[in-house]
Amino acid sequence: MKKILIAGVTSGAGKTTVVLGILKALQEQYKIQSYKVGPDYVDTKFHTRITGRPARNLDNYLVPDKQTLGYLFTAETDEVDLGIVEGVMGLYDGLGTDKDAYSTASIAKQLDIPVVLVVNARATSTSAAAILKGFIDFDPAVPICGVIINNVMSESHYQLIAGAIDRYLGLPVLGYLPHNSRAVLPSRQLGLVPDDELAGVDEKIALLADDVKQHVDLAQLVSLANEVTGKAPDPFTIPPVKLRLGIAQDEAFNFYYADNLKLLQKVGVELVPFSPLKDQHLPDVDALYIGGGYPEEFAAELAANDSMKAEIRRFSRADKPIYAECGGLMYLGKYLCEDQHRYPMVGIFNGESTMTPRLRKFGYCVALPQQETLLGKPGRRIVGHEFHHSTFTPADDQLAPVLTIQKIRDHQLVDSWAGGYQVRQTFASYLHVHFYQDQQLFCQLLQNLGADRR
Repeated sequence: MKKILIAGVTSGAGKTTVVLGILKALQEQYKIQSYKVGPDYVDTKFHTRITGRPARNLDNYLVPDKQTLGYLFTAETDEVDLGIVEGVMGLYDGLGTDKDAYSTASIAKQLDIPVVLVVNARATSTSAAAILKGFIDFDPAVPICGVIINNVMSESHYQLIAGAIDRYLGLPVLGYLPHNSRAVLPSRQLGLVPDDELAGVDEKIALLADDVKQHVDLAQLVSLANEVTGKAPDPFTIPPVKLRLGIAQDEAFNFYYADNLKLLQKVGVELVPFSPLKDQHLPDVDALYIGGGYPEEFAAELAANDSMKAEIRRFSRADKPIYAECGGLMYLGKYLCEDQHRYPMVGIFNGESTMTPRLRKFGYCVALPQQETLLGKPGRRIVGHEFHHSTFTPADDQLAPVLTIQKIRDHQLVDSWAGGYQVRQTFASYLHVHFYQDQQLFCQLLQNLGADRR
């Protein structure tokens, strides 16, 4: 497999637009495995829609072991021709001021992936060369090998920018994407609107691919990619288990890491999908997994499905395990409040979620269980991330948080809060976790979900 990384100079430079166009333009010619740096769930769904292969997240905070991350990058790629990685935020943006703290640049160096930078051409010409020189000189160890210019207003505009880059840097300019309002993908609070909610999404992606084919030198792009050398072994050695796990998968709940689901299946867990939106009954399963998503966008439909809510309540009251993240917490509470409406949810947790106009928590954090929980025991350090436009408020003191959550930046504790709730064997929090962070943590979760050794 050859590998290449597309990174932005800043957030909003258009790297996702460029990557989607490139994936679509190359997917008929090459077998592609796509990746996303960081904890994003939405961009990966667009990747998967195009390539037909589940996109993978590369995150060296959520998966701190280098060997494990190397395994996740190369696993099941024997028949893959090209690995295309989309960066996160700007190239050097990560956690705090350290350029190597979980940034796109750190991934590029750790996995030895050549970097093509995307520059937004809006309101600039020769200054683009100065910007790029700063990025190249800032860390010469980052293998920056080319640039694509986005949001170009005209051919002469492109020639000005490309000419300046060639004159002052000699960095290969692979081409550009013109400003195209017909191909704009709309956003909401967590980034792009998910692909399955967008009318005409395939047509927009096709327009991006047409622009890429017309204006980007794809042969040169592929030539800049380098070969993967060696494959890391699977660091997890877990005996097979037996477990039927019901997993909420529909328009409201679809934030799951592909590698989490693959790991569950690899150890023998049978994933049984169900829809809190559309199904009237739970499947016959041993435990439930309700991931994140956008329950607030479907609050009325979720509230109206009384049969499903009642069955999930009975499941919990029977002391059967339920593990929920973020949107799952909002769904398992008593109410979800959105736009002056108060929608009744499942009601396992006596509290309500309220949508807020700005992000309440954002970024990487460490969770420390304060009591025995489904996710982990006291003293266990769990890394994860929170990213939500809502708050969850218990109705009374009977429902107490079970996690202490800390945000540490540049080796300093900058914030701390309480979160996560457990009632019987039902656990839910705003925390998103990657199962490959720690084999012992994952095995404990399997045990708590009721998995039996085969």
